[in-house]
Amino acid sequence: MTQVTQAGAAPLPSRLRELPPVLPVLAVIALLALPLGPGGEGGAGPADAVSALVVLYCALRLVRERRRPLSRVAVVLLGLPVIGLAVAATGASSPGAGLGGLGRYLQIFVLVPAAVLLLVRGRTDFRLLAWAFVGLAGWQGAIGVHQFLTGTGASYQGEEIRAVGTFGAQDVMGMATVVSFGLVCAVGLALGAGRTAVRQRVVAAVCALALLVPLALSFSRGAWIATVVTIVVQLLLAGLRRALKVGAVVAALGVILVGGFGVGSAMLQERVDSITQVADAPDQSVTDRYTMWAAAVGMWREHPLTGVGLKGFPEHRDAHASLALSAGSDTEGAGTGFVRQPLLSPHNMYLLVLAEQGLIGLLALAGGWLALLVCGLRRLLRVRHSGRGLDCALVACGLLVWQLTDFAYADIGGPSTVLTAVCFGLVAWWALASHGTEATPAGRAAPVPEPAGKAAAR
Repeated sequence: MTQVTQAGAAPLPSRLRELPPVLPVLAVIALLALPLGPGGEGGAGPADAVSALVVLYCALRLVRERRRPLSRVAVVLLGLPVIGLAVAATGASSPGAGLGGLGRYLQIFVLVPAAVLLLVRGRTDFRLLAWAFVGLAGWQGAIGVHQFLTGTGASYQGEEIRAVGTFGAQDVMGMATVVSFGLVCAVGLALGAGRTAVRQRVVAAVCALALLVPLALSFSRGAWIATVVTIVVQLLLAGLRRALKVGAVVAALGVILVGGFGVGSAMLQERVDSITQVADAPDQSVTDRYTMWAAAVGMWREHPLTGVGLKGFPEHRDAHASLALSAGSDTEGAGTGFVRQPLLSPHNMYLLVLAEQGLIGLLALAGGWLALLVCGLRRLLRVRHSGRGLDCALVACGLLVWQLTDFAYADIGGPSTVLTAVCFGLVAWWALASHGTEATPAGRAAPVPEPAGKAAAR
């Protein structure tokens, strides 16, 4: 039997090999645009399931290519959390709780970041993921603005106007997190674009300004604080003169946008004012947060090195919390009825780790994050004058600064948490992978980029 092939047509396996290996990561981001909640409260959703397939896909590629996956520095920094997690898992109240918590932490802080680090093969892949963040933020933000205008959002001060996107009233921080990530990426892409990339700069700047609206309508004080801190850092890293110019423009536009909301402006002003009143006249949500923070510190004092075990905070909360703690938070709207949600975490990632994993776990996790930040900033300073990869540098450092700031007011949980894992992967690629973005001295040839998994530990 004669086999007939079309002239010039490449075999299917060759075509598949030409596709960017980062496409599965794009699928994880795309799934968060769907109006699907997690399987249970704080449980895994479709994006989490696909992230597991991304890790498997990355492992299969490594086996097929037979190459060294990670450098020693990358192994140490990404593997540090395993130490505290293993110890805390053995101290959990039950084997199921220990294994469940261990799997979740490994997914968010070890396995998925390592897979993203290995699948991103260059600045083009990095920018593709950054624009995917911007696109997801635009989609969720548009839904959130529609919810505010039509009164179909989550309940806020008796009105269903809080923008929550497709995440619903049970995850009011989901849309705020997604929009913040997209805003940080857009600012980094706009500030770091070269003189020849005028289109990228303009489009990214327009997206950043547009995302300010849904971020404001999320009424999330923690996301506001983290975003402001991050944008200020990005502007300073891009140059002081540019920081002053952009800061003046953003301030003027912010006044115009807030002033145009009418009744919404009064609510926004009240929400902003409440940030400065957290010590003098805190509302019940702030009082609950302070009470849970104190409970977490109390757990740590009883078990300073290893903590109370993974997922042990809810079990030990009442024994350490004062009577000021309420029974839970009320959620309503965005297509769901009234729900009383129990307070099962301190809403502070550092205190949650300190309470459940002790000093060993906190030093392992936070130490790795700070090392990534130092490595990322060092590489940013190397490329700032040349401009090669500056947009990637500002995006990566911005995402990490936002996450570390937000962790002071929030912790992991909900369907949007998988984006945190992708963010850490992007940061790890910029900080650890040798991708030829350093400035090349005059008269020397540019170095040949190494595979993404080989670190430049210099």
